[in-house]
Amino acid sequence: MDLPLKIEIFKEGDVFVAISPELNVSSFGDTIEEAKRSLREAVDAFIEECREMGTLDDVLEEAGFA
Repeated sequence: MDLPLKIEIFKEGDVFVAISPELNVSSFGDTIEEAKRSLREAVDAFIEECREMGTLDDVLEEAGFA
């Protein structure tokens, strides 16, 4: 699934934190690129879990994608 997500990245201590505010999913990495990759994996896992639970349409609508 290809969603146009806003990504916010900030440094917290020694790591970079990446967050997708629309989905309220976050992750981190030692570099900005690592944080982005990690966030992508977290978003993919979140989407898959929502799909398996049958809540994906509701989650996407609540996030403003429907």
